[in-house]
Amino acid sequence: MTRHAPLNILVCGGGIAGPALAYWLTRTGHRVTVVERFPALRASGAQVDLRGQGIEAIDRMGLLDAVREQLVHEPGVTFVGTRGRARGTIPANTSGHGRQTLTSEYEIMRGDLVRILHAATENDVNYVFGTSVESFEQDENQVRAHFADGSSGEYDLLVGADGQGSRIRRAILPPGAPEPYWKVGIHTAHWLIPRTGSDSDFKNTFHAPNGRMIMRRSHSVDDTQVYFFLREQSAEASAIHREPVEEQKRFWAERFRDAGWQTERFLDGMTKSESFYSQEALQVRTDTWAEGRIVLLGDAAHCASPYSGMGASGALVGAYVLAGELDRHTDDLPTALANYDSTLRPFVNEIQASVKPRLLRLGMPTSRLAIDVFHGLTTLGCALHIPELVARYSLQDRGGAWQLPAIPDLIAG
Repeated sequence: MTRHAPLNILVCGGGIAGPALAYWLTRTGHRVTVVERFPALRASGAQVDLRGQGIEAIDRMGLLDAVREQLVHEPGVTFVGTRGRARGTIPANTSGHGRQTLTSEYEIMRGDLVRILHAATENDVNYVFGTSVESFEQDENQVRAHFADGSSGEYDLLVGADGQGSRIRRAILPPGAPEPYWKVGIHTAHWLIPRTGSDSDFKNTFHAPNGRMIMRRSHSVDDTQVYFFLREQSAEASAIHREPVEEQKRFWAERFRDAGWQTERFLDGMTKSESFYSQEALQVRTDTWAEGRIVLLGDAAHCASPYSGMGASGALVGAYVLAGELDRHTDDLPTALANYDSTLRPFVNEIQASVKPRLLRLGMPTSRLAIDVFHGLTTLGCALHIPELVARYSLQDRGGAWQLPAIPDLIAG
């Protein structure tokens, strides 16, 4: 393969997608700067999982063993009633065949995955924390980025890996472009509380009337994660995520006060938690992934929502595909970015299509009768091991039949 002059690339966003891209690019000789608006590595966040092509992508990076060392021990999901009594359990599929169940074989805290990617790149990548790209302009030869700290720099390519609310995406969408957010009608909140002796390693899922669901999962001996899910399509629910944190907590407390089970404990922990995070479940759907020397990556390009189970996997896969095309077409960025789009989009379409709002609503009943029916069916299905059998004998995971491209020059770089 003929080697061309290395590219000087700026990546906006130091989460999962940006450092994963930097990993591949520096292996093939390109110069990469990653800017992250937080003052330090943002090694926090909820539990994420790797599935299908995402497992293969992290394996090709040579980081699968590092991921295995940090996996959360979560043997499955248990559905519980008001008094905490188990109604049915779906174990993780650890057979190595078929598809993952509601709990993946590869569950890991987002912060641990971020730390793994940072450790694998920190000696080769220029990380700049505490700033962000405020504006930029480009011509046929370069991108000039202006940063929040008043500095600026010139680059061959700017990568927007700045998440679901990407400012880079907003800057490159053409005037009159459709709203990139596709709503599923569900809102979520997440925080940490102290773990107690009754908190098992199994993820607990509890349903309450009016489309409310609570999940409890424990990733360490000290901490338990709490997740509230609300099925609501109101202007107030959509707007609350932009309000001050105390207002967000008030909203969730009001919606869940009478939910039952361990709600009182969870709400008490919420008032004291500094890890609280609230958001609306959205997908990012846009036809524009690149404009000139600007390209989007990860959630900025194609957030599939938490219900896809493929957010982290999609970021890792996208980074691999983009890096491969940039290295194959270093001297022809339009071709590299067009190939990135045409190669990755079928995979993205697959994982986004797996999120079906009607099916999600069935899993979040609004009445006590509907909850009882749901639990009855769950109990029967689990007793017959139907979820386990379906997972083990499925031919594809959530990414479908799409194959991670073979890029020998990238892997051997």
